[in-house]
Amino acid sequence: MRHDLRRRLWHLDQLQEWAWNPLIYTRLAGGSIYNLVARDFAPVEARLANVEARLQQLPRLYAQIRETLEPARVPKVHAETAIKQNRGALSILKNMVQPHLEKLPPKQQRRLAKAMESATDAINDHQNWLESELLPAAGGDFRLGKKLYDEKLELTLQSDFTRQQIHDRAASELIRVRAEMYDIARTLLNKRESQSDRPRSPSRQQQQATIEAALELAYTDAPGRDEIVETAERSLEIARAFIHEKDLVTIPPDSLDIILMPEFKRGVSFAYCDSPGPLEDGQKTFYAVAPLPADWTDEQCSSFLREYNIRSVHNLTIHEAMPGHFLQLAHANRYPGQLRSLLSSGAFVEGWANYAELMMCDEGFLKNDPLMRLIMLKWYLRSIANALLDQAIHVDGLQREDAMKLMTESTFQEEREADAKWTRARLTATQLSTYFVGFQEHRDMRSASETAWGPDFTLKRYHDQALSFGSPPVRFVRALLLGQPIPK
Repeated sequence: MRHDLRRRLWHLDQLQEWAWNPLIYTRLAGGSIYNLVARDFAPVEARLANVEARLQQLPRLYAQIRETLEPARVPKVHAETAIKQNRGALSILKNMVQPHLEKLPPKQQRRLAKAMESATDAINDHQNWLESELLPAAGGDFRLGKKLYDEKLELTLQSDFTRQQIHDRAASELIRVRAEMYDIARTLLNKRESQSDRPRSPSRQQQQATIEAALELAYTDAPGRDEIVETAERSLEIARAFIHEKDLVTIPPDSLDIILMPEFKRGVSFAYCDSPGPLEDGQKTFYAVAPLPADWTDEQCSSFLREYNIRSVHNLTIHEAMPGHFLQLAHANRYPGQLRSLLSSGAFVEGWANYAELMMCDEGFLKNDPLMRLIMLKWYLRSIANALLDQAIHVDGLQREDAMKLMTESTFQEEREADAKWTRARLTATQLSTYFVGFQEHRDMRSASETAWGPDFTLKRYHDQALSFGSPPVRFVRALLLGQPIPK
C-alpha cells in the first residue's frame, strides 16, 4: 500500500498526465457509462438511473477537461488517438443504453433520453475541440526522458531489474530465441524439400530467410477479415480442453465472453482481458478483440491477418484468456484479503500470461505442432522487442525507421502490427517492459520451485499455489511459495 501511494503521488506530482494526456479522459468518460451497462451487477433500472446521473454530468466533465489539459504539453500522437477514441462514447449510448430504454417507466425514459441528447451534444462539442483546437496546438514530446522513465520504470515493475539489466537480458534472449526458431524452421523446411543449403551455423541472412520461409507456412492458415471473434471462440475451447486433459491448473467456473472491443478503447492494443472488479462476485470477464478498421486497404488487412493467423489467435487466446489473464485474475479475485485484491502488479499479470504461452507449448499444445511453437516464439520475440523499444524510444531517442526495422526484421512482425506497436510505445511508457520482465521472474520462480520441491513438484500444484496469492509483485509470491522472508 505504501508503494501504491508513492506511485500515485508520483504520477500526480511528477508525471502530471492530468495536464497532457487526453487519453485518460476518453477512458474516464467512456468507462463511466460502459462499466454500468456491460455487466449485470444490479437491476437494469438501477444501473440506468446511474447512467442518467452520469450523463447529466458529462458536459461539466468535458468543460473541466478542456480547462485542465495544456495543449502545449500534449504530444501529437496522444491528441490523434484521443480523436479516434472520443466518439466511441456515442456507440455506447446507441448500442448499450438505447436498447434498454423501453424497460423503464415513461417518466424515467424521458429523463434518460434527455440526458442522452445532452451528452451527445457534449461529446460532439468535445470532438470538435479535439480536432480544431487541441490537435493543431499539440506541442508536447511523447518521450519521457531518462529521469522520468527510470522513476516510472521502478514504480511500474517493483522489481530488482534495472533498465540496463532489462536491455542486456533482452538482447541476449533475442539472439537465443532466433537461434531456436532457425532450428525449428530448418527442420521443417528440410523435411519438405529434397535438397537444402541451410547449414547448422547460418549467416544472419540465411537465418532470416529460413525463419521467414517457415513462418509463411503458418501465415497461409489465417482467419477471414470478419472471423477474428469466431476464431478466438474456437481457440478458447481448444485451450480449455487441453488444460483439462493435462490437468495443468484449476479452472474456476467464472463466465467468460469474447466481445468486439468498445470503440472508446481502440487504438492502443488489438485485444485485452477485462475482468470484473476484485470485490464483485459472479460477474463476467470480457476477452475483447478489436475489429479490423473499416478504412484499411486489402493490403493492410492482409498484413494484419498474416500476423494474426490461426496459430497466432491460439497464442493470443492463451495469453488473454486460458490459462492467461482470465484464469489468473479469476484466481486472484478469490484471494480473501481486500487490500491485495485491490492492488496488483502489472509485471506479475503480464508475466504470467507470457509464461502461459511457453508452458502450453512445452506441454504439447496442438499435438506438439512445430509451427505452433514457431509462432509462440515469434510472440516471445514481441515481448523482447517491447522491452528494447520501450527504453530505446523514451530514453535513447529511437526513431520510427529503426523501431520498425527491429520489429519487422529482427522479430518478424508484420507492418500493421509494427506500426500499431510504434504508436502504443509512444503512448504507454514502461508498460511494454512488464511482459518481458514479468516473464523472466515467473520463469525463474518456477525453476526455483522445481529445485526446492524436488519430487513433490507438479505443474498443477505449482500453478495453483503461484496463483493463490492475488497479483502482487513476483518477488513477493516467490518468497511466499518458498517460505522465504518477504523482501523489502
